[in-house]
Amino acid sequence: MKNVLAVAAVAAVFASGCGGGPGTAPRSRSVTVKGSDTMVILGQRWAETYMKEHPGVSIQVTGGGSGTGIAALINGATDICEASRPMKDKEKEMVRSRHGRDVKEIPVALDGVTIYVNQANPIQSLTQAEIKGIYTGRITNWREVGGRDEKIVAYSRENNSGTYVFFKEHVLGDDDFAREIQTLPGTAAVVNAVSKDPASIGYGGVAYASGIREVPIRPENGGEPVLPSQATVRSGLYPLSRNLFFYTIGEPTGAVKDFIDWVLGPEGQKICEMVGYYPVAGK
Repeated sequence: MKNVLAVAAVAAVFASGCGGGPGTAPRSRSVTVKGSDTMVILGQRWAETYMKEHPGVSIQVTGGGSGTGIAALINGATDICEASRPMKDKEKEMVRSRHGRDVKEIPVALDGVTIYVNQANPIQSLTQAEIKGIYTGRITNWREVGGRDEKIVAYSRENNSGTYVFFKEHVLGDDDFAREIQTLPGTAAVVNAVSKDPASIGYGGVAYASGIREVPIRPENGGEPVLPSQATVRSGLYPLSRNLFFYTIGEPTGAVKDFIDWVLGPEGQKICEMVGYYPVAGK
């Protein structure tokens, strides 16, 4: 089931007291989670369900973007960073330098970055080269890719977003976005904008793909277009498949470890599917 709650770009706080610090002491019963807007609905659902089953534990979940979560982890301001992209080596080194411990990277869900168009858009599929052309400004009219004769309005995430970084690396090949691309503060905002504009295009996590149409990605060699699904994402057949991550400073302990273990267990992974993402391999 796909979920596009408006709270995706807003802090979701579930706690009666203050969150714990980065030390994650074994006796701590408070856990802070911060970062990816792509993951905030998932983190929210995990927290809600876990706290119902563990009434002595307080979990605070806030969004703001993967970059915001990574900065909070570096500064020791969160127990868990949620990120929709891998941390960079320089970011990991900053954690090591400040805290004397290595970052622990934990894949917790699978996602396929999805291309959104308005439901009235007749376009049937796009290649990655065509998507790159749209977002770098080389392609500006839908007729250039088999659509109507109308100007393309393209929406993107802001640069603190892990999805923005993933898209820039894997679709644009690290080329720059065109100046005309309109940036929005969260995936829910991108979906909302695309749902209202027949000439628009956007991208984001698969769980948000509601009220718009998902565009299959067509291989450059002319093979069958592919949509994100559990099978195509897990196999890597869908070209924009990715992991969604938790990051901690060092090995998690105490309440933080207990929560992460639950997230990776059958109940936590089932929630991935309920929200619209996919369980990590082997779950």
